[in-house]
Amino acid sequence: MLDSFGRKIDYLRISVTDRCNLRCAYCMPAEGVHLKPHSEILSYEQIRDIAAEAIKLGIRKIRLTGGEPLIRKDIVNLVAMLSGMNGLADLALTTNGILLADMAASLQKAGLRRVNISLDTLNQERYALITRGGNITCVLAGIDAAIKARLHPIKINMVVLHDTDRVEISDMERFCQSKGLILQLIRHFSISDGTECRSEIPTHRPPPCQQCNRLRLTADGWLKPCLRSDIEVRVKFDDIRGSILNAVQLKPECGTRCRTRQMSAIGG
Repeated sequence: MLDSFGRKIDYLRISVTDRCNLRCAYCMPAEGVHLKPHSEILSYEQIRDIAAEAIKLGIRKIRLTGGEPLIRKDIVNLVAMLSGMNGLADLALTTNGILLADMAASLQKAGLRRVNISLDTLNQERYALITRGGNITCVLAGIDAAIKARLHPIKINMVVLHDTDRVEISDMERFCQSKGLILQLIRHFSISDGTECRSEIPTHRPPPCQQCNRLRLTADGWLKPCLRSDIEVRVKFDDIRGSILNAVQLKPECGTRCRTRQMSAIGG
């Protein structure tokens, strides 16, 4: 699929839930956010049907996100549904890693190719502060389980915050090198007002708008052609193909801001 600016759209990010077991300071308020009732969340069968049509239209890579995707019940079943689809070249998942230790092997067996794991620091106290109570020991165990399950390549997503220093990054680089992981430094930005964290530290993500090949599916059934835009297209289940093509053609040349959803409800 080509959008109206000639970009090839072959990557679908699917948010399977708007719920999360952490409260990262840069992602959501301390009190959390308003959650959609379960009745409004797409079923796995609906996600499967949307993914199947997207693959027919040229989607080659699917990534499962959240919220935190591993807290959705029977997520392994969805992985199995998607992994065997003809035409899909890559099935990945982004997780905070808290539940990964117990699930890595079953996810791999179901057909998951690889994982990205969010880890913004190796300092236990700072990690608890950023995540508002998260236990870094669980994440480290999840990383080891992913390595054992051969969910390769394993990427570590490290958000560069205003107070992230080069020592933290050097520590993370050594950690990743020692375990054969790929470190991705992610620039912290606000989708609601378009502001970005000022930092002298170079980052790898997000990519520039002119290189964007992504389409996003929210947990409640809307297609977002751009993370930093209010544009959304409701999936019509009597015309999934048309819904996808409409969303792709509405993709803006460059994003500005999204004021209708929190980052946690889109999946990054």
